[in-house]
Amino acid sequence: MEFQQPANANSWRAKIQRMGGFLSSMVMPNIGIFIAWGLMAAFFIPTGWTPNEHLNELVPPILNYLLPILIGYTGGYNVYGKRGGAIGALATMGVVVGADITMLIGGMIMGPIGAILMKKIDGLFKGKVKPGLEMLVDNFSLGFLGFAIALIGFVAVEPIFAVILSFISGGVDWLMARNLIPLTSIFVQPAQVLFLNNAVNHGIMIPLGTQQVLETGKSLLFLVEANGGAWVGLLIAFSMFGTGMAKKSAPACMLIQFLGGIGEVAFPYAMIKPITILGPIAGNMAALAIGQMFGGGTVGAVSPGSFLALLMMTPRGNFIINIAMYAVAVLVSFVVGAFFLKLSFKKDQAAQEELSLEGAGGSTAEGFESAMPELIVTENAAPTGKMIKNVIIACDAGMGSSAMGASMLSTKARKNMLEVTVKNVSVDNIPENADLIITNEILLERVKSLTSGKQIPILTIKNFLDNSEYDRFIKFIKENNEE
Repeated sequence: MEFQQPANANSWRAKIQRMGGFLSSMVMPNIGIFIAWGLMAAFFIPTGWTPNEHLNELVPPILNYLLPILIGYTGGYNVYGKRGGAIGALATMGVVVGADITMLIGGMIMGPIGAILMKKIDGLFKGKVKPGLEMLVDNFSLGFLGFAIALIGFVAVEPIFAVILSFISGGVDWLMARNLIPLTSIFVQPAQVLFLNNAVNHGIMIPLGTQQVLETGKSLLFLVEANGGAWVGLLIAFSMFGTGMAKKSAPACMLIQFLGGIGEVAFPYAMIKPITILGPIAGNMAALAIGQMFGGGTVGAVSPGSFLALLMMTPRGNFIINIAMYAVAVLVSFVVGAFFLKLSFKKDQAAQEELSLEGAGGSTAEGFESAMPELIVTENAAPTGKMIKNVIIACDAGMGSSAMGASMLSTKARKNMLEVTVKNVSVDNIPENADLIITNEILLERVKSLTSGKQIPILTIKNFLDNSEYDRFIKFIKENNEE
C-alpha cells in the first residue's frame, strides 16, 4: 500500500469551487422554472412571438417574486431542511417587496442567512423544551425570527442590495456600451475548466441576464458562459488531430456537448493539453463580439448549453445572429485548437506509442488512484474490507456528467451481476450512506474536504466516456465485495 500526504483540501481552488457550488445549488434545481418563465417572456412580452397584454401579466410577478423566493427557499433548504427553506423564503420576501429591481441575488443571500439563524436558535432550545411543547416552541421560534428578519430585510437590507445590484448592473452596462463583454471569455473559459461553469452561469450571468430581459426583451449575458459551440469546436479539433484515447473519445463527447449541452465531458480535453484552452477562449470571444455587434441574445437561461436549448430560448428575429454566434464559436475554436494540436502532433503521437509499449509490459492500472482520508491508495492495493452497496457519482451540479456516469456504471454493474445502487448527486449533497464516491479529479479536493474523517474510498475519473475507467471501478467494487 502506498502512503502519501493528501492534497490540501483547503486550497484556493477547492474554496472557490465550494462557494460556486453553493451558489449554483440554489439556482440549478429551479432552472426548469427559469426556462418556463423564459418561454412566457418569449411569447407574451411586447417584443415576443405572440404579444399578449393579458398573459404578459404573468411575466413580471414570476420574475420579481416567485423566482427570488424559490431561490431563497432552496438556499435555506440546503442549509437546514424544510425549516430552513421556510424561513429562507420569508427572509427573501423582506428584500423583494418594494424593490425596483429583481432580487435574485437577494434570495441567494437572505435564504441561507435565515436558515443559519434558524439552525442556531433551534440549537439553543435543543434538550431544554418540556415534552409536549416541542411543536409550540418550533412554530413560535420560527414565527418570531421570521417576523424580525422580514422586517430587517425590508427596512435595512433591501436598500443595500438595491445599491449593490444597481452598481453591478451599471458595470455590465458599462462593459456592453464599450463592447468589452467579449473580454469576459478570458476568465470564463478557464473557470469552466476548473468546474466553476455553474457558478459563473447560475450565480452571475442568469440573475443579471434575467433582469435585462424585462428591459430589452433579451440578454447577451445568457450566452457568455452557455455557448457550447466553443467546446464543440475544440472537440472537433481533437477528433481530427488528437492522439490516443483523446482522439477516439472526442467524437462521442462532441455529440453529447452539441445535443445535450453537458460541458463537463469537454473540459478534460483542455486539461490534457492546456494550451488548447485558447481555442474556446478565442471562439467564445469572437461569438460574443458578433452578438454584441448585431444584437444577439436569448430570452432565458440556456441550460444545459446545447444547440437545441439555444434555439428554444431564441426570440423572434434573432435566429440568424444566434446561430451565427454558435457557428463562429465552433469555427474559431476549431481553428485555434487544431493549430496547437498540429504543432505537437508528431511529438504527442510518439509519446502515445511509448506509453502503449510500456503498458504492454507493465500494469495497465498505473496512475489510477483512489483516495481515502489521510492516504491515497493505488488500485492494486488491498481492498478496504467494507462491502460496497451504495455508489455515488458526484459532479458540481449533480445533473450533467454525473448522471451520464451513473447510467454507464449501472449498466456495467448489471452486466457483472453486482448488487449495487448507483446514484448521481452534486458534490455538496453526498449522502451519509455512501460506500464509494466517484468524482472528477478536478473536484477531488472539494470531495475530501466534505468527507473529512469518514472512511469512504474516493475514486477519480478523467473522462466520463472512457469505458476502461468504469472497468476499473467494477474491479474495485468486486475486490471489496469478495472479501
